[in-house]
Amino acid sequence: MKPRTTIASLVAVASITMVLSGCGTAGVSNNAEETDGAVTQVEGAPSWCGTKEISFALLDGFGGNSWRLVTTASGKEEAEKCPSVTKFTYADGQGSTSKASSDIKSMVSSGVDAMVVFPDAGKAVLPALTAAYKAGVVTVPYRVDPGGEAGVNYDKWIGDDFANDGTNWGNWIKTNIPAGGNVLFLGGPAGNSQSTDEYDAMVKVLGDDYTFIGETPFQPTNWDPTLTQTLLTADIAKYDKIDVIVSDFGPTLVSSLPLFEKSGRSIPAVVASDGNSLSCFWEDNKDANPDFELMTVATGNDNVRLAVQYAIAKATGGTLPTEDTFKGPIFEDSVSGEPNGVQCDKDLPGDVYLSAEMDGEVQAELGK
Repeated sequence: MKPRTTIASLVAVASITMVLSGCGTAGVSNNAEETDGAVTQVEGAPSWCGTKEISFALLDGFGGNSWRLVTTASGKEEAEKCPSVTKFTYADGQGSTSKASSDIKSMVSSGVDAMVVFPDAGKAVLPALTAAYKAGVVTVPYRVDPGGEAGVNYDKWIGDDFANDGTNWGNWIKTNIPAGGNVLFLGGPAGNSQSTDEYDAMVKVLGDDYTFIGETPFQPTNWDPTLTQTLLTADIAKYDKIDVIVSDFGPTLVSSLPLFEKSGRSIPAVVASDGNSLSCFWEDNKDANPDFELMTVATGNDNVRLAVQYAIAKATGGTLPTEDTFKGPIFEDSVSGEPNGVQCDKDLPGDVYLSAEMDGEVQAELGK
């Protein structure tokens, strides 16, 4: 696989502004559903693309990794489907709560009409989101719950149904390791709602025949490969039997899984979110590790597309999406091959997510 940098120029800079091509309003067709007024649609565009021209902003609390790079590009790609979006602006909070809040306020001051925000800092940025909403900007946080209430603090929160992922993982474990066993869950930062929701869903599916080992509800890795390796080293030394590893950001496991072979043990079954690096690692190591089966769910880059659709529909007068929560589907299953077998493309970089709507070849060009 070709190496590349994980933090590309698109994400590394504080903000990017560009004028989108194809601006202007085409023919209009009326729809029954209403937003803030009569619903309209640009002819030939998606139903969520109304005729009112707007400027649109996409903001990250932290944009500095490959997953965010692909997600940001996916959000821009979605916005480009609507000719009524005449200006696109991006801002990266760079992991700073104060900068993320300042970015939101700056977008309001610049006159942006609608914004989609990844509120990494959660409730800490709620005051800035609320101020934007009260200033009349269509404000749509997504994926991370910022607290507050739709219609009071923002227009809509477009979440990811992480419990759906946990249910899918639990069902796979129960089917493929039916006699019960030890489950090691490596999650994100301590206390994060994503990993907690996934754990709660798995517990409901698995019942008492399965034991979650290590720290519960999950071992906090911060989705960092180095910390993951440190934790897994200790887990391998402590537990003689690990039947399945769960990771809600699968690519962080890749550098750690060889620890099993160094300890004279087969890599156990892995259920995770997808990534080309993980899939290709499985392809390269499955023959030497008889217990190493792999099941993944979509890693969720396209959550941003639903949020973009909602914000643009609300601001332009288009039809609001019927869904308000992203449900990531099962992507790979090395056992059943349904809906896909393991999808490794060695001609692409490891930090590509083949479950995403954006083509892998396009993703591969983002970091150059």
